[in-house]
Amino acid sequence: MVDATDIAFAGLSIVAIGGAVSALEAREIIYGAVGLAASFFGVASLFFLLDSPFVAAFQITVYVGAVAVLVLFTVMLVREGRWFGDSMGPASRAAAVVTVLALIASLVSSFLASSLSTATEQPTPPSFVQIGQLLTGPYAPALEVLALVLAASVLGALTLAKVEPAAEKEGS
Repeated sequence: MVDATDIAFAGLSIVAIGGAVSALEAREIIYGAVGLAASFFGVASLFFLLDSPFVAAFQITVYVGAVAVLVLFTVMLVREGRWFGDSMGPASRAAAVVTVLALIASLVSSFLASSLSTATEQPTPPSFVQIGQLLTGPYAPALEVLALVLAASVLGALTLAKVEPAAEKEGS
């Protein structure tokens, strides 16, 4: 029997996968960033469906709110003309296909080697306080590294935005 949860899962999966496909297939990077944000939002919605509101809010805050917006601002600040067109040749497309196949093979082998198939459900889900203690305890270095990567991305975007193209330097 199909219930509302199954229908919601199918719909949210379509949003997440559709956003990812549109991000990959977009001819302009702006549309790719919007597709990426839609994919992130679909994944966050799946977390809500799994009764993980903390992880879902974290997904929306960090990925939709920071990463996708950072990509959009970077594109708008830099305005590099070569990024707005499709510049992939046949060799680049072949390399992309090989990379995707290698990624799929590594993900499948990682899943098969993991103990996810024998995982059991916890009797009680962790509370917000317990998740916060994990993020500020043993996983704090990973969180700090992610914060530094985001800060470096913003600084790099601002630095690239200040660089004048060679044609403008010669003209002035």
